[in-house]
Amino acid sequence: MATDVQPASRVPERADASAWIAVAAGALGALLATLDVSIVNSALPVIQGEIGASVTEGTWIATSFLVAEIVVIPLSAWLERLLGLRTLLLIAVSAFTGFSILCGVATDLMTMVVGRTGQGLMGGLLIPTAMTIVAKRLPPSQQPIGMALFGMTVILGPVLGPLLGGWLTENLSWHYAFFVNVPVCGVLLLLLLLGLPHEKPDWDYLRNADWAGIIGLILGLGGLTIMLEEGHREEWFSSSFIVSLTGISIIGFALLFTGQIFAAKPVLRLKILLNRQFASVSIMALALGMVMYGSMFVIPQFLSLISDYNAFQTGKVIFWMGVPAFVIMPFLPVVIRRLDIRIAVGAGMGFMALSCFISTSLTAESGGAVFTESQLLRGVGMILTMMFLNQATIASVAKEDAGDASGIFNAARNLGGSFALAALASFQDQRMWLHSRRMEETLSRNDPLLQDYLDGLAHAYGSADAAMRSLGAIIQREAFVMTYNDIFWIMGVATLLTLPLVLFLRPLPKDMSLSMH
Repeated sequence: MATDVQPASRVPERADASAWIAVAAGALGALLATLDVSIVNSALPVIQGEIGASVTEGTWIATSFLVAEIVVIPLSAWLERLLGLRTLLLIAVSAFTGFSILCGVATDLMTMVVGRTGQGLMGGLLIPTAMTIVAKRLPPSQQPIGMALFGMTVILGPVLGPLLGGWLTENLSWHYAFFVNVPVCGVLLLLLLLGLPHEKPDWDYLRNADWAGIIGLILGLGGLTIMLEEGHREEWFSSSFIVSLTGISIIGFALLFTGQIFAAKPVLRLKILLNRQFASVSIMALALGMVMYGSMFVIPQFLSLISDYNAFQTGKVIFWMGVPAFVIMPFLPVVIRRLDIRIAVGAGMGFMALSCFISTSLTAESGGAVFTESQLLRGVGMILTMMFLNQATIASVAKEDAGDASGIFNAARNLGGSFALAALASFQDQRMWLHSRRMEETLSRNDPLLQDYLDGLAHAYGSADAAMRSLGAIIQREAFVMTYNDIFWIMGVATLLTLPLVLFLRPLPKDMSLSMH
């Protein structure tokens, strides 16, 4: 790609008020969508009980949202070209409001899953379009500010979700985890009407649609995401369900690539992945998603199982990861202009790896305070990495490809989270079994110290059976702690392995009046 200097008359030096209203709307929409991924997790046990769902059935309350969101994110650019940005977002926000109300009044699992699927579909449209608004409505010199706002929302959404969901559930009711969206959507609709111009729909995109690609995206990403979410519970390929999902995913991706070859206007321009810089950005987005969602999976589990924290207490620990975003944000536009992207992303990935390694010495006595340092480091690493990768995403492709690039980038980050959760669930079981067996092998019934310890437990609990159960629980607890240490170590190593990719990044233009084409 070459760098073209555009005449000053063609590129406004400063965006007008309506452009900034549009950027604010995009950021608020992205915050809403990312918040709703995790806000329900805190209330999930309560919701399951009230709607009569089992633990396994209850997982679909979260899974249905994630699957719908991942499927629709790459389709957002095509839908934007079809309907126009403002029309698409007005439909998405209005429908998101309706589906939120449906979830809030749900009294059975089916209604809840339908509502969550609708939320995921509509919310998934709000995330990549926020980046598209920045690319299209702001001049290059002001895009770092817009990207800083967008990056803040993507990090703060998952961080605030458990805290807000836990507080609402503890103090009001789980219903308000959904109803809280209604006034926010009202404000968002007003901002969209004020900030975005109306664009006529281009029905040619419907008449000449890449149906093979559209169906392929839905089947490929949908099948892959469900397979990753359910694989561990279904014991992977010993399950005919998982084998069928794998086949559906393969067929879907084959259809997607068929559309790339034969469709006049492919639904998603995958050719931009041939751009070395954008391909590197996408792979690093996978790693970013793995660490971000992986840590938010592991830490609440540890605090719940080992430290006996409730949802709100856990949310306060998770929130520390968002604190650096508030502190660093005012300086981000200047930092983006002045700091080399390779140094910034390398430092960010390094901070994230370090945050994982710091958490490899947990004990059964560790509480939430032990995660403060690592969460702050993780937050610094994520804000640096996210900000510069966001900027690189729109700077490494032509302006007309910004929507596709945003869709691929955000889908890659979410898929990274799905891969991490699937891998960590299987890894956790394997390491739990290994650590439990090793500890049991070190114990001998003839050991006088063990006999004295068991006698003491029997005296305390009133029976030898109770003493053995207590010993088993202690072994299980210690095995859990060692497993969590292993998980943080493996996440740190996986993050370090992506560091060489920063060498493929090209410096962002120092003169931000240049436009990358």
